Amino acid sequence: MTKATAPEATAPSRAEEIGAFSGDPDFMASLARGLAVIRAFSGVDGGQSIAQLSKSTGIPRAAVRRCLYTLAQLGYVGGEDGRLFRLAPAVLSLGYAYVTSAPLAVLAQPLLDRVSGLINEACSLAVLDGDEVVYIARSKAARRIMSVDLGVGSHLPAYCTSLGRVLLAGLDQDQLDGYFSRVTPVRHSALTKTSQDEVRHAVTAARDQGHAIVDQELEMGLISIAVPVRNRNGRVVAAMNVGSQASRLSAADMTAKLLPHLAHAAWELGLVLSV
Repeated sequence: MTKATAPEATAPSRAEEIGAFSGDPDFMASLARGLAVIRAFSGVDGGQSIAQLSKSTGIPRAAVRRCLYTLAQLGYVGGEDGRLFRLAPAVLSLGYAYVTSAPLAVLAQPLLDRVSGLINEACSLAVLDGDEVVYIARSKAARRIMSVDLGVGSHLPAYCTSLGRVLLAGLDQDQLDGYFSRVTPVRHSALTKTSQDEVRHAVTAARDQGHAIVDQELEMGLISIAVPVRNRNGRVVAAMNVGSQASRLSAADMTAKLLPHLAHAAWELGLVLSV
């Protein structure tokens, strides 16, 4: 999956992000490099060489080689003739540990499945991961609605997704300003809002209305609606959405037919969250 939340020229590399912690004596740079190498495989078809991983992460080749050697010894990476590397199935255990232990994802699953069963559309739960949206739970019977298949762990831009706009609406002003200082919206479809003023207006509307609808901004033919999930203190901790084909449902249809089910499920989830 292609990620595009900021131009490549301005986005900090993984190495730069790790370097920012150089003065912290408790920060394990070697562990951070290993995780950066694992994340560098995301959205890339086929195997990757040491040179490719070094270029995409900004980590020196020698350090990438040591990371790959360690990951291979632990069963998380497989190599082809020592030149091309791929993630091994064992790496799924890292994400599975989160999915099975995180109360939010576990508690949300039956609600997502219930909403999906009632409306026969895909239903998902997501949180912010840095400046992007990451899916942490999906309805089990979710149909494929995008050209790329979404699953738990998938990342999408926040500025042009209903989930993202609801989550951005939950940030305070300083956090939101920080987001816009780092992220330059790029066009994903003919309808994508790329002006910062437009996106800010959409985020404000999501905050005022309590939901966000994004109509074909991420991909032509895709429409989605999202609502915030708030804990008992009123803080937005996640967003829940329903996605569909624009040919089946209009924005008005989503508001009238889907929003009540979605909002009630998000309210139920919020009741059992303490943090």
